[in-house]
Amino acid sequence: MSSANGGWSRRRFVGAVAGAGAGLVGCSTSSTPSSASSGPASPETPGSPGAASPGPTRTSSAPAPKGPRPLYVGTYTSAEGGGTGIGVAAYDAAGGRITGIGTITGVTNPSYLAPHPDGRTLYAVAEQDAGAVTAVRLSDRKVLGSRSTGGAGPAHLSVHPGGRWLLSANYGSGSVAVHPIDSSGALGELRDSVTHSSPAPGPGQQGPHAHQFITGPDGGHVLAVDLGTDTVYSYRLDERTGALTEVARAHTRAGAGPRHLTFHPGGRYAYLANETDNTVAVCAYDRGTGRLSVGRPQSTGTGSGTNYPAQFLVTANGAFAYLANRGHNSLTRYAVESGGARLRLLDTVPVDGDFPRQIAFSPDGRLLFAANQRSGTVSVFHVDIGSGELRRAGKPFASPVAVCALPL
Repeated sequence: MSSANGGWSRRRFVGAVAGAGAGLVGCSTSSTPSSASSGPASPETPGSPGAASPGPTRTSSAPAPKGPRPLYVGTYTSAEGGGTGIGVAAYDAAGGRITGIGTITGVTNPSYLAPHPDGRTLYAVAEQDAGAVTAVRLSDRKVLGSRSTGGAGPAHLSVHPGGRWLLSANYGSGSVAVHPIDSSGALGELRDSVTHSSPAPGPGQQGPHAHQFITGPDGGHVLAVDLGTDTVYSYRLDERTGALTEVARAHTRAGAGPRHLTFHPGGRYAYLANETDNTVAVCAYDRGTGRLSVGRPQSTGTGSGTNYPAQFLVTANGAFAYLANRGHNSLTRYAVESGGARLRLLDTVPVDGDFPRQIAFSPDGRLLFAANQRSGTVSVFHVDIGSGELRRAGKPFASPVAVCALPL
């Protein structure tokens, strides 16, 4: 397992804190590789339609619930002006107003959060050199313990739809990890891990930097997005043992710096945010083999200024996609066309904050939350289900070094 290197420092630079908001009040996501060539996404790419993997990156058009709903906010506890744990808040499901409730303490640098499919447990990364993942029982906010990820600087985690495996990506060491989840929601010891030793790092990178680890629409394959090697790795996950076997690789153009991948609900296409070269790409996905093919780079609509795309969302009906832009401080809206095979840029909307690190839909898809790292705020927008237009829902909510907002 390689150690954190200069790229880890670069991540800190890109995510540097410049002013933090007020705090929340109260108490207490050996293999034999076979290369996949990159290519343009097309409607003829193999793979039958199907539901995308569950998680906070998709939405439902169900009727809006009434009353308050829980919201959890990730932060950096080690940063100047950072939080003291996972922020706990409530939001009005109709109006979007957020009210602070308290903090779950006893967790370090919980910069990314993901729920268990049964809704009883929350998982957080500990983004530090000695990387770890932590489980929290939501009924009483009890920390159930932490486990080492076997790598440095975990930046992302997700739960396999079956609920038995936690997947995490170590940015600093360029590795991915699998942990078992027991019936209580607690985590077992590291079951498998893979370090991305090839291809060679892209321009300006000193090593691999795994930035995301998610389950494909078929459920049997898991995909790791690595910014340092300009590659998306596909693995077969043994759902009985948790073992990973690499089956394919998809390469972006050199220096693209892929960061975040989100699947279309139809399961045949996905959308890739490239952090380093400020582009996005439509990808075709073969559900049978787990093979991803990366299409041509497209504009983020942010012009020639410095911008780092962060995260994609796709609506449940598959009609619209949204991209968070750090630097331009906006949300790009795309129309999704040809059954998911094309993105058409519509507009950009100011995010009303600085450095939107992460975005998420409410479960009903009627609200979009943006965690703004440098301004220490969470912005909320109403989402028009028919047109995809975004409308700001009041003033942003102050939360220290807000880097992840998870509405449930």
